[in-house]
Amino acid sequence: MVEFEFGVYSLGERISDASGNIPNAHSRVEAIIQMAKMADEAGLDIFGVGEHHRLDFVTSSYAMLLAAIARETKNIKLTSTLSVISTADPVRVYEDFATLDLLSNGRTEIIVGRGAFLESFSLFGESLDDYDELFDEKLHLFMKLQEEEVVSWQGKFRSSLQNAQIAPRPVQKKLPLWIGVGGTPASAVRAGRLGVNMALGLLSGRPESSKPLVDLYWQAAREAGHDLSKLRVSVSGHSYIAQTGEQAITEFVSHYNQYFGYFLKERGQHFRTTEEELTPQRAAGQILAVGSAEELAEKILHQHELFGHSRFMGQFDLGGQPLSRVEKAMDLLANKVAPMVRRALSK
Repeated sequence: MVEFEFGVYSLGERISDASGNIPNAHSRVEAIIQMAKMADEAGLDIFGVGEHHRLDFVTSSYAMLLAAIARETKNIKLTSTLSVISTADPVRVYEDFATLDLLSNGRTEIIVGRGAFLESFSLFGESLDDYDELFDEKLHLFMKLQEEEVVSWQGKFRSSLQNAQIAPRPVQKKLPLWIGVGGTPASAVRAGRLGVNMALGLLSGRPESSKPLVDLYWQAAREAGHDLSKLRVSVSGHSYIAQTGEQAITEFVSHYNQYFGYFLKERGQHFRTTEEELTPQRAAGQILAVGSAEELAEKILHQHELFGHSRFMGQFDLGGQPLSRVEKAMDLLANKVAPMVRRALSK
């Protein structure tokens, strides 16, 4: 049985905090590296950085950030959360992550997906009309690169490869590969059919609404003849932990408002919530991973009954949450939540 893993990730947004202060790019990059070092020292299992190509993010070159983190950490696994493979060259992505695996001595994973933001399509000259075809073709090419050192391949969207030497090769035989899934059934089925791990993003609603996606994943993997014991599901989402559930909500709400308010405003929507409105989210049957260590452990165990997942990853630094608070939250995740969950699952 795979031991349940715990991790954190950052998307690297640089938006104003409740006081109107916007961090510069340098300080935001440094904060992400420091956050990863803290996560490693706390004993967490994995740290992730997401890909975005906008002035209000600092993570366009996310593989370089992970490379810097690799040299500042010792044990923690490193992953993208996620790589927008649709608009990237799979050969370049593979080379970057194989090199990251060498730099980290075998601590590298990768989550690929299509992403919630679309700016990379115009930036890299791809058409949204090819949204599904691009992802499918480039994912299959990446998987082929994992298997073969010398590759011949032909597709629709990238120049063909003829006996191309794919180097360097990573420390690991194959980089652990995950497909990021939001709410699209076809994505869950694809991950299961291909025998690839599934990274499920939970941002709103109730976890029961996402259970059909996970059921489709396991069903597709079973029907394709894959060994289910070798496949994994992870759950990720907006998170914060404090000594008490009340404290967690109080310290979280303004940053949650800043984060969602900012990104929904550009879509012509307004967002603002209150402590009273967020308090019910502490319950085990709600998705938002905010509360005390005990409440978060109960929530993860409730979701485990639904999904059978074996990894949780939280986004703790959203909306300008101070690094000092993020450090305390990560410590609670590693040293309070993780032991409670693992103990309960070992019974």
